[in-house]
Amino acid sequence: MRKAMLTCCKLYISESQNALALESIEQAAKRYPEAVIINKFKDEDYNRVGYTLVSNSSTNLSIDALPLRNAVFSMVKSAFEGIDLNLHSGTHPRLGVVDHICFHPLAQASLDEVAVLAKSAAADIGSKFQAHGEGRTLDYIRRELAYFKPNAAGNQWSGALNSEFLPLKPDEGPSLLTQSKGVVAIGATKWVDNYNVPVCSTDVEVVKRIARKVSGRGGGLKSVQAMGLMHGNDSAEVACNLLDPGRVGADQVQVEVERLASEEGVTVEKGYFTDFSQEKVTELYLKSIEAD
Repeated sequence: MRKAMLTCCKLYISESQNALALESIEQAAKRYPEAVIINKFKDEDYNRVGYTLVSNSSTNLSIDALPLRNAVFSMVKSAFEGIDLNLHSGTHPRLGVVDHICFHPLAQASLDEVAVLAKSAAADIGSKFQAHGEGRTLDYIRRELAYFKPNAAGNQWSGALNSEFLPLKPDEGPSLLTQSKGVVAIGATKWVDNYNVPVCSTDVEVVKRIARKVSGRGGGLKSVQAMGLMHGNDSAEVACNLLDPGRVGADQVQVEVERLASEEGVTVEKGYFTDFSQEKVTELYLKSIEAD
C-alpha cells in the first residue's frame, strides 16, 4: 500500500452554518468508504467548509468507477440539493455552492493521471453545472469572474453571481448560470498548502496591501498567492496559497507578512494551516486503511 498511487481531492463548500446540509454532504461521501475524509476545516466567519478526501487510484477499475470520483460527485449533488447560493453570505469570495474542487497526486500518482480524473469529474458534473479547468489557471478564472470583488457592504460576498451568463465559456457544462448553484471550478495541481496569517487590524485596505506585496503577482514571494480578507467583525487576515511549499513555505510567508505589517504600523499573529501537510494526509489515510 505504501507504494500505491494515491489521489487527494480538496472540495470547498460555501456553507458552514447549515448543519443538516453538511451532514448530508458527509454521508454522501461515506457511501464510498474507499474514499476517506481525512480532514474537515470549517470557518464560521468565512461561512465555508473544506473537505480533504483520499483514495487509492491504483486499481483495475475504470475511471468512471473510481471511489474518489463517485464520492466527490455524490457530495456535489448533495450540496446542490441542500444549499442555495442566493442565501449565502460570508467574507470569503466564492463562485458557487461548491466553490472549488482540486485533485492532487500523492505517493506514486502522477499529475497527468490525476488530471484525467479531474477532467472526468468535471464532465460528469458539467452535464448539469458549470465547471472550469483544463487550459486555464484557477487564478485566471477567478479574476475573469470577478471573484475577488465583494458584492455587499462590509466586504461581504452575498447571494448569487450578478449575471445569468458567464463571460467565460465553461470547459464542461452550459454557459447559462443556475443562480442557486453558481459555478464550480474543477482542476488538478501539485500539492498546495493553505496558510493564513491573522492581522490585528480592521482596515481591510491595509491588509489587502500587505497581501498584494507578499504575493508573487505583486512582486513578493514566488509561488505565493494571497488575499486580504476580513475575518470576523474585529480582525482580518492574509490568506495564502503556497503553490510550491517545498521552496517557499509558511515560515517565509510569516516573516514577510510580519515585515510588511510592521511597515503599515500593524501587528500580526502566528499563522495557521487549514489542512494537514501532504505527508500527514498520506499517513492518516494509510492508518485509516490499516485500521479497517
